[in-house]
Amino acid sequence: MTDEPAATAPAPRTPGIGTRTLVFALVREDGTVDAGELYAVAESLGMTDQQVRLCVRRLVAEGRFVHEGRGRKALLYATADATGAIAPDVEYVRHAYRQDQGLAPWDGTWHLLAFAVPETARQARDTLRDTLLHLGAAPLQGGLYVSANAVGDTVEAHARHLSVLPSLTRLTSRDLRVGGESDPARIAALLWPLDTIAERHEALAALAADHLARVSGPDRLTDTERLTYAVELAASFTTAMTPDPLLPPELLPRPWPGARARALAAQCWQALCDEDDRRPGRPRLFRLYADALTPSPPTAPLPAEGDSGLRQPSPRA
Repeated sequence: MTDEPAATAPAPRTPGIGTRTLVFALVREDGTVDAGELYAVAESLGMTDQQVRLCVRRLVAEGRFVHEGRGRKALLYATADATGAIAPDVEYVRHAYRQDQGLAPWDGTWHLLAFAVPETARQARDTLRDTLLHLGAAPLQGGLYVSANAVGDTVEAHARHLSVLPSLTRLTSRDLRVGGESDPARIAALLWPLDTIAERHEALAALAADHLARVSGPDRLTDTERLTYAVELAASFTTAMTPDPLLPPELLPRPWPGARARALAAQCWQALCDEDDRRPGRPRLFRLYADALTPSPPTAPLPAEGDSGLRQPSPRA
């Protein structure tokens, strides 16, 4: 009787990464992208040279980069801030870590926001709605949204920028009922897609644990492997965090995978930074994530009232 080979663990699911996203992710502190690094990491992610060339041409045509040199020896120069789609919102991410540490407890207050913007101001109405959703608020009824976090000041600032502030109403309540439901945790389960959010955090945890094991192993990573892991980790972190309304732990099922996923992501990012040895010429993504994923010290003060610590979307006209 022969022994059957041990089953290998399935590779963690990696998020889809577009070529444009990759280019922005590899922008270095001096605003340049090394074409050799770009092509090498793109190949590692399953992209073709043709995909990269076409993307670079489009970015140059749009005026986002200036191209100097040929082939893999070329350099791209960013013409403006190029943090990219997978750069972290530092305050938003830090608020998540504060919640994980028990430094941002929920006081039981629901924050409700309502607006009725006429059809003649459709663009402003849609932008205000997108702002609310971006901040993690959930729709209750037409034009009425609720959040467990104090996002009112941020929403008001955007309404003022959009010239629709008179159409916005804010109020708070500690006695919210949705249909016949009044239990806060069950209300949260009704209003937010917690299963989907949890699945994305579980995917992040699996990828971060896999990459952490490889980075911590006996074999030193190649530069291409290190950059590939960093881009994958940043993309997976963004995929998990973008739809997360950062509900207080008091409203979430236990155990909630978000805290574990963020802890593993922080450990993996620290290991990647140590592996990189902070030498010059690395992508600015390393610094941005190292700053954002560094948990607040236990003695850090709580945010002031009205400072939710949540992501601040840029006002759009």
